Amino acid sequence: MTTPHPTPSHTVGPFHGYALPFPDGGDIAPAGHPDTVTVHGRVLDGEGMPVPDALIEIWGPGPDGVLPHKGGSMRRDPVTGGFLGRNGTDFTGFGRVPTDADGHWAVRTLRPGRRGEHAPYLSLCVFARGLTHHLFTRVHLPEPADALATDPLLASLPPERAATLVARPEPHRTYRFDIRLQGEDETVFLEFT
Repeated sequence: MTTPHPTPSHTVGPFHGYALPFPDGGDIAPAGHPDTVTVHGRVLDGEGMPVPDALIEIWGPGPDGVLPHKGGSMRRDPVTGGFLGRNGTDFTGFGRVPTDADGHWAVRTLRPGRRGEHAPYLSLCVFARGLTHHLFTRVHLPEPADALATDPLLASLPPERAATLVARPEPHRTYRFDIRLQGEDETVFLEFT
């Protein structure tokens, strides 16, 4: 009898777009909440080309810096059992969105508050074709600037690498955060332990 050999890892996707996204997955903030911000960007490959079939999961605290520990906000259709979308009132801090044909993604969430010594940030997990494991990163909002200067993670990185973890402000409480999977200005990815 021969000894079986392990098989190589399979890539993450592109099948994830069929079952994992859910209605209103990017509408994390309760409707009309005054601390709502929009964070958006593109997922780009090593050549700077958009990744049209990636999936982004995002988690974050509320403005008070506390991670919510609530049940989900999803509504189900009582007849079919299918998802109808979020209830529009509960903040769970979690969202999941696919990228579009241009690699673009967007979420509406509450502005995260500072957590201890860490500057306000949202945690992201990236699933994309060609990856054998999902990738973890952070998106730091640029305000307050003094918090960025004292954040332990950002301070541990060379300035040009730390810059890949900071979103660019745009008008109307909107922030741009592109995720570069490889190449020049590759986003810093973190080991989740």
